[in-house]
Amino acid sequence: MESNNPQYVLVEYPAKGVVRFVLNNASSFNALSTSMLHALEKAFSQVAEDENCRVVVLSAKGKAFSAGHDLREMREHPQHDFYTDLFQHCSRMMLQIQHLPQPVIAQVQGLATAAGCQLVSMCDLAIASKHATFAVSGINYGLFCATPSVGLGRSMHRKQAMEMLLTGDFIDAQTAVDRGLINQCVDEESLEDTVLKICQKITAKPATAVRMGKTLFYKQMEMGIAAAYQLAGQTMACNMMDESAQEGFQAFLDKRKPQWQDEN
Repeated sequence: MESNNPQYVLVEYPAKGVVRFVLNNASSFNALSTSMLHALEKAFSQVAEDENCRVVVLSAKGKAFSAGHDLREMREHPQHDFYTDLFQHCSRMMLQIQHLPQPVIAQVQGLATAAGCQLVSMCDLAIASKHATFAVSGINYGLFCATPSVGLGRSMHRKQAMEMLLTGDFIDAQTAVDRGLINQCVDEESLEDTVLKICQKITAKPATAVRMGKTLFYKQMEMGIAAAYQLAGQTMACNMMDESAQEGFQAFLDKRKPQWQDEN
């Protein structure tokens, strides 16, 4: 069910170079409704052009990070065309995360289920509260979570992803760490600080290297190994021509701290 609050995604600036998007429909457990998907697409499109943004954090208000698709909305539109458009829309938004030049960190404070779990899997990094839980439970209601399986299958061991997809069982945050779905889990009161510390580590690195690296990482993952090495070599050669890399190597030789040109 949609919230009466039309502002589905809040934008915050918690630190220099960091933009945080906050899912803001707690009454529907931040369901990925059509309205929420539109809001996220708009937010990601805008931040992609923001050269001052070095890292994006994706968080949420309420008990849930995201409970996945809005089932009430789906039941109100039992048409094949509606479902096709909805899942294509969601997939397009998920791919935006991977195509963003900035790293995206999921800050997961509560449950993340179905497409909400998919959203976590598509972020570059994910840090969760120890109280967070994860599931792709569509199978419990007769629907295999096909689109979430794309993200899960690429961030977890295949058999562990299939176990979640076929059983619909929830896993806790530590199990999510062990299976590779998230990077780490921390006490709830230290969640935001932990995420911001990671953001600060990333923003301390040259922007060109981070952006080139993210683009390369996902492209090479879809290639055969020979093509992947060729692309990686080309990327490193281009990266070496950047002033930041030249400064970094000279600083290493001089035994001093690098002075990046993109530091403000």
